[in-house]
This record gives sequence, C-alpha cells and structure tokens, in this order.
Amino acid sequence: MLKVGIVGCGNIFTMHATSCDHLPNATLVGVCDIKKDRADKAAKKYGVQAYYDYKELIDKEKIDVVHICVPHYLHPIISKYALEHGVHVLCEKPMSIKYEDALENVRLAEEKGVKYGIIFQCRFNDTSRLIKENIVNGKLGKVLSARVVLTWCKPDEYYLLSDWKGTWDKEGGGVIIDQAIHSIDLANWFIDDEPVSVQAHLANRGHKIMEVDDTGEGFIHYKNGATLSFWAMNNYACDEAIEIRLCCEKGKAYMSYDDARIEFNDGTVLSTKQGAGDVYYEDGKDYWGFQHIREIADFYDAVENNRDPFISGKEALKIQKLICDIYEKGRM
Repeated sequence: MLKVGIVGCGNIFTMHATSCDHLPNATLVGVCDIKKDRADKAAKKYGVQAYYDYKELIDKEKIDVVHICVPHYLHPIISKYALEHGVHVLCEKPMSIKYEDALENVRLAEEKGVKYGIIFQCRFNDTSRLIKENIVNGKLGKVLSARVVLTWCKPDEYYLLSDWKGTWDKEGGGVIIDQAIHSIDLANWFIDDEPVSVQAHLANRGHKIMEVDDTGEGFIHYKNGATLSFWAMNNYACDEAIEIRLCCEKGKAYMSYDDARIEFNDGTVLSTKQGAGDVYYEDGKDYWGFQHIREIADFYDAVENNRDPFISGKEALKIQKLICDIYEKGRM
C-alpha cells in the first residue's frame, strides 16, 4: 500500500482525496493546509492526521506519494521539497508560473529517481481518447489546423472568494493559465509537434478587482506546418461548453469535454459521449472533468511498477512552455 499525503484542502481537494480513497493500492495517511479549519475538517472526514506545515507532513508520515493542490506559485516550491526527500509528486496544473522552475523540478525528479506527474485529467476523457486514438492510428491523418474556444463566467465575485486568484505573483495569470490551459493542452497533445512561433494578445476587459487576463487569443505555428488558434474569455454570462475542432488530412474532429464526433472524408462517422465519472466526487464541479481517478490510478501504477506516468513532468513541460510563451508574447 502506498502511503499518500495531500497538501491543500481547498476546492480541488475532493478530486484527489476521493480518488485515493477508492483505489486499492493506496491509503491516505495525512492532509495539510495552512488554514487550520480546512485541514481539520478534511482530516476528520477521512480519519487521518491533520498538518498545517507540508514539511511536517512529509517528514513525519514518511509518505510515498504527495498530492499538491495549492495555489499555483507554491506548486514548484512544495514539489521541490518533496522530490528532494525522495517522495513521488503528483501536482495539479500548472507545474509552476515560470518555465525555469518546472524544468528544474523535472531534472531533480530524474536525479532522485522519483516519479513526477502533473494533473491534466481531461486527456483521460473518453472523448479525448477517441480523437487521439484516431490520430495515432493514422485514420485521421495529420492535424492541419486546430481551434479552441472557451467562453465561461468568472465574475468579480469569483475572485473575491480567493486570496490568490487574479494575481500575477500567485496565480501567474488568469483565463489562460487557469481555465483555458486544459483545452489548449488537448489541442497541443492532438497536434503533437514542436511549436515554432507563438502570437498572442491578452487583456482584462470585464473585471475591476483583479489584475490578470480575462481574455486571450492567439495563433501558434508548429514545425510540421500545423496551426492552433485559440480564443478564451471568462466574461460570458454562463459557462458554455468548450469547443475544440480539428481539421485533419483524412477528416474533421469536433469535441467538448462531454461529446466527440469524427467525420472522416470517406463519410464514416465515429462519436462518443463522456459517461458518468468512475466515482462520485462530493462538491466536484463539471468543468474540472471527472477523470482525476483515472490519472491518479495511472500514477500509482507507475510508482509501483517503476515506469513513467502517462503525464510525467517531462511530458507536461510541453504545455508549460507553451503557456509561458503565450504570456510572454501576450503581455509585450
């Protein structure tokens, strides 16, 4: 049994704790949050020890795996401490705010011989898998162009609920790094090539109390000739379904997180709908996706069998670099 600790008992905590609780090869032994009431509540619910300092959790419990579910700017700091102490790390996206910090931790994980995984649970959706499989097996052919559209609702009241969201130094950005990152990651994963140029424009068009981007658009060109266009904003009146579209050599693909449809040039059609989650996440939100348990199960298996997790730190560097490039170009 892998001994597991979770650092961060906020909104996303339930996705990790519930998953760990349902998997047969791991046991949760401790939770940590600097907000004592949150740590105590989570510890009581799962019958484990509460900690208020992540170093104490790691040092005292002698855990095998730590899940990191804290504000973005703390991701590389806590990851580094755990990796240095030989603990396998599964961290929520993004890896960090700065690409250099993410790269340093990937190198550290390799040096220490421990697993380092990053949560991009939407790659585990049935919809995403259908499209990826038909790209890999050649039935869709090369991706020529991809587009991502995200229109969500994150009003000023949303940012008032947090002491770190909506800030450059703690969140590292807004709609791109927090909301659109999953969709851009999927499109980038489908294309699966090296970006050679990034054009972007970022703006704050509808918020008064936060300083980061609420709107972002751009165009990415890849080494193999493919292109990716994206438009994301969180000034809409409701959360609409995300749209990802691909124009490929042998057909077109359309998806949101819940639906996928492939129309091949020969007239053949494939489609799927995302089924109910493998487990029920109390207070879980639809836009997080419900496949954390699939990625967490993969990570635990990678630890037990000494293989790379499906989304390793090295793999996640691809989207980390792209997001950082979007901010570098968009804020110029």
